[in-house]
Amino acid sequence: MPGRHTHLLGRLRLATGLFLFFYVLTHNLNHALGLVSLAAMDAGRIPFLAFWRFPPIEILFLLSIVTHFALGMRALYNRHSLRMPFWEGAQLILGLSIPPLLTLHFLGTAVAHWVFGLDDAYEETVLALASSGILVAVQTTAVLVTWIHGCIGIGFWLRLKPWYPKARIALFTAALLIPVLSLLGFAQAAREVLTLAKQPGWFHDMAVRRHLPGREAVEQLYLWLDFALVGYAVIVLGVLVGRYLRDWLIRHRAVRVAYPDGKVVNIQPGSTILEASRIGNIPHASVCGGRGRCSTCRVRILAGDATLPPPSVEELRVLARVGAAPGTRLACQARPQGYVKVVPLLPPGATSRQAQAQADFHSGKEREIAVLFADIRGFTQFSEQRLPYDVVFLLNRYFRAMGEAVIASGGHLDKFIGDGVMALFGVDGKPGNPATQALDAARRMSLNLAEMNASFGEELQAPLRIGIGIHYGPAIVGEMGFGTIHTLTAVGDTVNTASRLETATKELNCQLVVSETLVQAAEIPSEIGKMHEIELRGRSATLHVYAIKNAATLEL
Repeated sequence: MPGRHTHLLGRLRLATGLFLFFYVLTHNLNHALGLVSLAAMDAGRIPFLAFWRFPPIEILFLLSIVTHFALGMRALYNRHSLRMPFWEGAQLILGLSIPPLLTLHFLGTAVAHWVFGLDDAYEETVLALASSGILVAVQTTAVLVTWIHGCIGIGFWLRLKPWYPKARIALFTAALLIPVLSLLGFAQAAREVLTLAKQPGWFHDMAVRRHLPGREAVEQLYLWLDFALVGYAVIVLGVLVGRYLRDWLIRHRAVRVAYPDGKVVNIQPGSTILEASRIGNIPHASVCGGRGRCSTCRVRILAGDATLPPPSVEELRVLARVGAAPGTRLACQARPQGYVKVVPLLPPGATSRQAQAQADFHSGKEREIAVLFADIRGFTQFSEQRLPYDVVFLLNRYFRAMGEAVIASGGHLDKFIGDGVMALFGVDGKPGNPATQALDAARRMSLNLAEMNASFGEELQAPLRIGIGIHYGPAIVGEMGFGTIHTLTAVGDTVNTASRLETATKELNCQLVVSETLVQAAEIPSEIGKMHEIELRGRSATLHVYAIKNAATLEL
């Protein structure tokens, strides 16, 4: 299967990249020993060479270089657009810069060792580099480029791990310190070597001891350098020209990808929907960079599903992990062969947390939920008698108390509206009775408000009072918003009814009003409060509700 084949090659590219990054890491740590002394660098080189020049490891290392480079060229050729996010572009450009920067160093150390018997210790390598300002600049650039390229790749890999957010600061600190220490270690070693080189006879003794190659060998190495750089340029240019010829040959077979705003993007067959978004400058989330490891780029197919090849096993696994509804595809894996209309399901700024945990209800789904509204009574009059700072401070304390009550009960804090609170229960489909959770949240709100009134004491002319309304029923749940501002919320008659029940607490002179539907769903005795039959604006039929004087007295 093509999808499985691509997935395996992606895993191979990651594995070889990690192996090569481990080499760069150990090499930089060896350089950092130069802060101690040149002798410490050479002492650290003993275990370094024992591992990396162990024949099976050395063969694996060379195969990794060739394989990683070949897969990188394949990925560059397979791209149907060179439009990409900044960090992907940076990784690509840095990766293309590595071979020209490191070829001379590789020839002068490893190849010279294999071919001419050079004992490539640090003293002659540091001396050769330190004697030329150009070589110092090239080597410094090479250290930074290889390190940053590897760190970006590892960042794309790790950002989907659940533990990554907690470890990010520590990893970033290490990523910053290691190359700095490496360059400082090299600089210190260079000072020491240049001092040694001024001693009479030191260079001659070192040349004999390390078997430095003669002029002819050096000229041979530079000839190989020329061949290597020309060959590399031919390969890269060949890939770019090949991409252009491929695109030119199939341009007449353009495929149209349509978006909800009416924009249509023309792509070539074989391009992904994510590439279509990038070609059309349409913001599209992709935490993993289009590698099929996350779900943030997923789209709903509105039309043209038949033009898409079936999803691979790996794509199905990712979609199953987030509970994707039928008709959902990963934009980075879906390659339409004909007209297709799509709608991205997550906002362009979706995070790795959303990639790990976003279930499909975020894109819109009807669920049976409990909706709670709470509002401070007489707050407008209260705020007119206070300084703005006092009002903000009090509101923040109130929102914290109410929010903690909702979270502790297993609810989702939807929004704060002025001095009001809206909370949802049961939106995530997790175990638990949403109706019972909502009642428990009302009880906790009442208790938290009582504690807050007690803590403010005489600062309040009168204790704060709240009205709470709760209803249970069907509602449409999903992420809604515009641009970068999207929130998980609910809409429908259930939400409107809950809001009006909160208003009804004024008329019924109580703290909490709940619908009979909620009481039945919570499976608790109907004696929790006094029953009323009320009329609500916008509803033709009356509604049976229960009025509870003090929500803190609820027994659940």
